[in-house]
Amino acid sequence: MAIKVYEVTAKGELSRDYGLRDQIQRSAVSIPSNIAEGYERNSDKDFVRFLLIAKGSLSELRTQLEIAQGIGYLGQRVFEDFETQCGKLGAMLTKLIKSRKAD
Repeated sequence: MAIKVYEVTAKGELSRDYGLRDQIQRSAVSIPSNIAEGYERNSDKDFVRFLLIAKGSLSELRTQLEIAQGIGYLGQRVFEDFETQCGKLGAMLTKLIKSRKAD
């Protein structure tokens, strides 16, 4: 998803709105970065904490994408594709968190 975010934010009006573009990119990169960092901690408790941070970054990304779509920077189809991907990723994170909390 982070790669797709970079591709989409590299063109059009969004590419020139540096504040929103950079925030979207940071949120998108934060998701896999926190998953990776938490996994390397070798502790379910730490892993869950970082997965929750990743979910927070995902929520930030969704909000920023809604704003970008609302002000005309993203087309409806691109936005819907991101929304679908975000929904799937959120569900996967939720299931992973539940499984790690149960251990």
